[in-house]
Amino acid sequence: MPANIINGAKVAHKVLEDISQRVKKRLEIGARIPGLAIVLVGSDSASKIYVSKKREVCKKVGFLIYLYELPESTTQIQLLKLISRLNYDQNIDGILVQLPLPETINIGVIVEHISPLKDVDGFHSYNLGRLCNRTPTMLRPCTPRGIMTLLENYKINICRLNAVIVGASNIVGRPMSMELLLAGCTTTITHRFTQNLDQFIAQADLLVVAIGRPRFILGNWIKAGAIVIDVGINRLPSGQIVGDVEFDQAVHRAAWITPVPGGVGPMTIATLMQNTLYICEQKEMDNNFQRESI
Repeated sequence: MPANIINGAKVAHKVLEDISQRVKKRLEIGARIPGLAIVLVGSDSASKIYVSKKREVCKKVGFLIYLYELPESTTQIQLLKLISRLNYDQNIDGILVQLPLPETINIGVIVEHISPLKDVDGFHSYNLGRLCNRTPTMLRPCTPRGIMTLLENYKINICRLNAVIVGASNIVGRPMSMELLLAGCTTTITHRFTQNLDQFIAQADLLVVAIGRPRFILGNWIKAGAIVIDVGINRLPSGQIVGDVEFDQAVHRAAWITPVPGGVGPMTIATLMQNTLYICEQKEMDNNFQRESI
């Protein structure tokens, strides 16, 4: 029997509809509208597509968008100065610097310069550290948190499962391992140096793949009845978009599986919007508390 499909587009629509309604209520009472600053450095075509999609969703939910398109020649100091200004701008709740950045700019320095209170991507060491320390803030990396939201919406119980992650990036693999540990999984991270990868995957009750290699994980590696989360988005020469997992074969072995497209991708952006609204609402709560304390 084919696997149940985890429809990320459907869940993301529900999340975004909730955000949109909350923004409308804010308008009705005269509250400030959430604002998201998006910084794009250079002319990477994929980055432009991602930014365009994020802008589209921002408009859909009613957020204010502040787009800063900087030339490839932008220096690290210039970018740091812009981020400093955005950190202090009270109209801006979240700051997103689109990756990748030009090779002349140190990504780590840039990420650490964003205020952890405006870190909508959840990449700042403060927010990641809290996640690792089992005291997470609401600002957690969007893709892993979006995956957890998917599993929660489908009421898929993952506690005590043997989880295997393929890919150890700071964006997905590492924070995903922390999310799964919090959820009660026994978690293994595999990566490009892992030997006998297929043997690890064969033991996975829950498999999360994020390596950016089309159909790299063969369907016959998948454990029968497993939950398969495919984060990969790859464009073939034909123009077809496929994931990192051989979907056509895996779908006949897994119990649950995310499609590509329409699986994890929409949840990443939906979680970004959740983070932005949370920052805005939290800021108001803090301000009200301070006024009441005076």
